[in-house]
Amino acid sequence: MCAHSQTRKRNFRQKEVGLFGGASYYLGDINPRKHFIPSHPAIGVFFRYTTNYRYAFRIGFNYGTVSASDATSKEPDQLERNLNFRSEIYDGYAIAEFNFVDYRIGNDKHYFTMFIFGGVGGFYMDPQINVNGNFVYLSGLKTEGQKKSYSKYQFSIPFGVGFKWNIGERCGLGIEWGPRKTFTDYLDDVSGSYANTSNALGIGSGIPGTMRGNPRSKDWYFFYGVTFNFRLPSKETVCNMMSVGG
Repeated sequence: MCAHSQTRKRNFRQKEVGLFGGASYYLGDINPRKHFIPSHPAIGVFFRYTTNYRYAFRIGFNYGTVSASDATSKEPDQLERNLNFRSEIYDGYAIAEFNFVDYRIGNDKHYFTMFIFGGVGGFYMDPQINVNGNFVYLSGLKTEGQKKSYSKYQFSIPFGVGFKWNIGERCGLGIEWGPRKTFTDYLDDVSGSYANTSNALGIGSGIPGTMRGNPRSKDWYFFYGVTFNFRLPSKETVCNMMSVGG
């Protein structure tokens, strides 16, 4: 009876809705190493379903922008290449969360935890380049002489780390950092070799056939910021035990 009671304590059903506010950035051929620079405002919404003090499942949608420019680099080859891009990111995901310690909104004893998360996702991108103050969409230009334009819809693997804590009986706050591993090298429209400019529009200076980017490494994008979540009302089953001989 004691063991059953403890199991029921650890397992429960809790539904939450929440908002995300923070920033987004990218790593790739135009920004190979600088985390958080440049960052752009990002927002999101999510739904979390909790079944245990240690585990939860979340689905959500984020919107952000990523960008980079060779002009801000100190590398001579990037300065010579002189490319730039920006792209809006529409990011959807489904993830599982693991709490390092017991946590539940509204519980005074289990009110704070560090957590990790991972899952599957997808996103929409549409990279542009700034040419003398005018932004030009790149996906249809085949800037590297591709026979077929790359897809604007891509898969991703979201994962990350964060902290969350209670701020009342029904509300919680959190901070998190969430990388997205992608399977495309064209988030920034830079991957392979310079095109033969007689067959495709060449943006950026370079000898046709020479390397324009590194096709062996895929692009990444990131979301980081603050979450605010609210526990939805739910019906809880109360177990009344009858005393023997009562």
